[in-house]
Amino acid sequence: MPAEWENYMIKKIGIECEPIENDTWGVARLTSKLLEEISRRPELKNKFEFYLYFKSKIPDYSYLKNPIFKKKILKPPIIPASFSLYYYVYLPIYLRFKRVDVMFFPNYMLPLIFSGKSVVMLTDDVYYESRNQKLPLRYRLAYRVFAGWAAGHASQIMAISETSKKELVKLFKIKPERIVVNHLGADVPATQKTDNNNKYILYAGQAFPRRHLKETILAFENIASIFPDLKLIAIGPDKYETPTISPLVSQVNGRLHREAVIHKDHVKDDELADLYAGAKALVYVSDREAFGLPPMEALSFGVPPVIADNELGHELFGEYAFYSKSGEVDDIAETIGQALTDNQKIDKIRSEGPEFVKKYNWKSFVDRFLKLIENDH
Repeated sequence: MPAEWENYMIKKIGIECEPIENDTWGVARLTSKLLEEISRRPELKNKFEFYLYFKSKIPDYSYLKNPIFKKKILKPPIIPASFSLYYYVYLPIYLRFKRVDVMFFPNYMLPLIFSGKSVVMLTDDVYYESRNQKLPLRYRLAYRVFAGWAAGHASQIMAISETSKKELVKLFKIKPERIVVNHLGADVPATQKTDNNNKYILYAGQAFPRRHLKETILAFENIASIFPDLKLIAIGPDKYETPTISPLVSQVNGRLHREAVIHKDHVKDDELADLYAGAKALVYVSDREAFGLPPMEALSFGVPPVIADNELGHELFGEYAFYSKSGEVDDIAETIGQALTDNQKIDKIRSEGPEFVKKYNWKSFVDRFLKLIENDH
């Protein structure tokens, strides 16, 4: 085959990468893991070119140095970086002149003036956030307009669980055949930690009210006298309307007369992995998620997750989790107690959980992603 024919057949894939510029949670983690896995596959250069678009900077991640990635910052030199201008104006205009075969938007929204084939990751969370009166009007309006536009006009919608797909069909009135389910992955460690003598439980993730970190801290306070050496380590920024977590941590520690609750906005990935590995349990009681990576990442280390008793939890975790029925303080406290004392179930999760998690892996996620973008829409 002539070389010029081979170049013609290489598919140009665009990926919107603003989420990874500053963050490590949610969409940023998905995007980062997608690119990291792609970078491990040298054979892809014979089929694809990946064009990565950034708002204001290109992060110094080693996987981004792979030549399979063509990176571009879309920011005029004399205008301050603006997400709205970048996402809704600069990016779609640029793509009119520098076309790609398929553009992936992981951030839930499709610009109105974008033309071309698109895959948009969409979750039911964004529907509810667009109607959350506690959010600033500009955020609610953006979600309503641009997530709604994605629901109606994206070539393909990517959902990250069957439960989320059902919700998207119901909430956005999307035809089911336009939605492809692609479960996220978790990194199963090569070796499992066997020393479980650490005395802490863990929360990881952005602290939105729906994830009940406030109630988790109060639940921990309720059981602190039963487990006097136990600590709660909470990792993730406070996303309550009014700053809630730091004041509450100070109050609870004051009442317990010890530094029983530790809160940090961020830790590096290596430190987070160590925290997962040494935790007695991971508490992540969320009313609503499209997937929810922290419980799955914890389970990859054999750490029992405490999660909400809902359809998504049972879809993803089955018997390998402890379920909080209400998300209220007393119920979370009771469920944490079970995750610390039900030795038969704890042993089952620790011994079988890492193997169970292997079906949720980033290799399979990327395999499905590549299959999705190869298909004509």
